[in-house]
This record gives sequence, structure tokens and C-alpha cells, in this order.
Amino acid sequence: MTSGGFLRAAESLAARACAMAAQPVQQQATVPKSAERGLRVAMLASGSKGNAAYIELDGTRLLIDAGISARRITRSLADLGVDAASLDGVFITHEHSDHIKGLPTLLKQYHLPLFAPPATLRAIRESLAVPEDTFTPLTGNVMLGAVSVKSFSTLHDAVSPVGYAVCGSEKCALATDLGFLTNDVMTAIEGADALILEANHDRELLQRGSYPWHLKQRILSNRGHLSNSAAAWALVRLKKRPRAVFLAHMSQENNRPELVEETVRTILAQQNVRQENIVLAAQDVPTCFTLT
Repeated sequence: MTSGGFLRAAESLAARACAMAAQPVQQQATVPKSAERGLRVAMLASGSKGNAAYIELDGTRLLIDAGISARRITRSLADLGVDAASLDGVFITHEHSDHIKGLPTLLKQYHLPLFAPPATLRAIRESLAVPEDTFTPLTGNVMLGAVSVKSFSTLHDAVSPVGYAVCGSEKCALATDLGFLTNDVMTAIEGADALILEANHDRELLQRGSYPWHLKQRILSNRGHLSNSAAAWALVRLKKRPRAVFLAHMSQENNRPELVEETVRTILAQQNVRQENIVLAAQDVPTCFTLT
């Protein structure tokens, strides 16, 4: 653990917190579903090349986004002791390829129920060959076992982008791919025991970088992506401290782990906010945290 409550994937957090990735898949025992209370969160991948998050709460198993290959999703879940076929549902935040490109193979292989806003499902149907009998349009809260999944609208350049709040004995909220944190988003993520929050870019690094002007403007807009400082101020605004925070969707071009840490740590310290267990989610190395 680094100072200020930060944890990195490179510190083998996954192995210490979830006993994942330390052994080959074939040596892992599959963990049966149970009604035991508790929350396990694993960022299987996070970044511009692909995103997928696993949330297990009170025996219910969810995948949020499938922006990496089905093979990698299956392998990463197996490293957690989870059979992909045991997932209770796949929830999609929006239709961009780094959040859905693994869907065709995943749904065909395991025939999992797919949840997303109606407009997002239509966009997925237009871009990917996926089995439509798995589609479940989101029109309200979804109950899966003892767990409630609630979507909330976010600001991003997609047809109907959302974040998710997963509630049972604990609460996990995911808010990534958004350019601005509205009051509704802050209300939705308030009280989360585990929070997955975007920290996409360092503003100065982005502005000095090689991206064309129009792309920089898109990222910086209210329908773009959250900066490191915006993520830090969101944490300041929370009334209840999450027990774990995943800072996610970090740009490989316009951000650095040390910039995330410096910015977030500085703002929190200036505001006298102490936040433990801040996890930097990585693109290529799964990161995981278990709350019991």
C-alpha cells in the first residue's frame, strides 16, 4: 500500500484480497453460489482498450460491461473461482466498443441475460451479432436474488449512458464514462461501500498531448470523461466514506498512476478527507477487493 490509502494492481492486491491470478486456472476450485452476505468487486479490465467489472453480492453474480474478449472474461472469472455460466446477468453502461465487444461470444456461449436501456440495446443490435432473446430492456430496478440493481443516467456521448448501483447487505456503485457528476449521480453513488469511479485523464497532460483538438474538446466536455481532479472532488462531496474506491478508466495516453495518486491525495488532504483503500484499476491486470 502506498501512502494516502492507495493500492495498485502491481502490488498483487488481487492475490492478497481475492486469491486470484496467483495460480493457473486449472488449479482453482470453482466457488459455489451461496446466500452468504458480503461483497466482492473485481475490475477485470479498465481503460480505453476494454472494460469489464465483476460484482458479487449476497450470492448474486453480475458482470458490468464486456469490453474485452469473452475468453479473457471467462479466464479472469475462473481465476476468481467463478464459472462464467453462473453469472446472473450482464449489465451494459453504454454501446461504445470498449464496453461491448466481448458480448457476441459471451452471450452465444453462455446465453446470459443482457440488461441495458432500450436505446442501448438497439444500438448493440445494430453493431453486433448477438442473440436478441437474451435482451432485457431496463425500465426500472432489477431484482436478482436478494440484490437490487438500479441504473442511473450519466452524461456521456452515447445514446443512453448509465451507471449502476447494486444494493443488498452492502452497496456497490459504478460511475464511469461521464463528463460531469450531476446531483442525481452523486445521490446514486452516495452510501456506497464500494465505489467504482472514473479518473480518466490529467487535464494538463491531455491538453499538451498529441490528440487532435476536437478529441480533446470531446474528452473535456460535460459528455466526455472525468479528470483526476473531478474524481477527487466527487470523493470530497460524499457524506459517507466508501470502504473501497476503484479509480477506473484511466487513459494510457493522457494519464499516469502517479498523477492520479498525487492529484487525488492532494485534494483530499486539503479538504481534510481521509479515504482508505483507493484502488487504481488497470487495463491489463485485474484488481479486486473483498468486503466482508
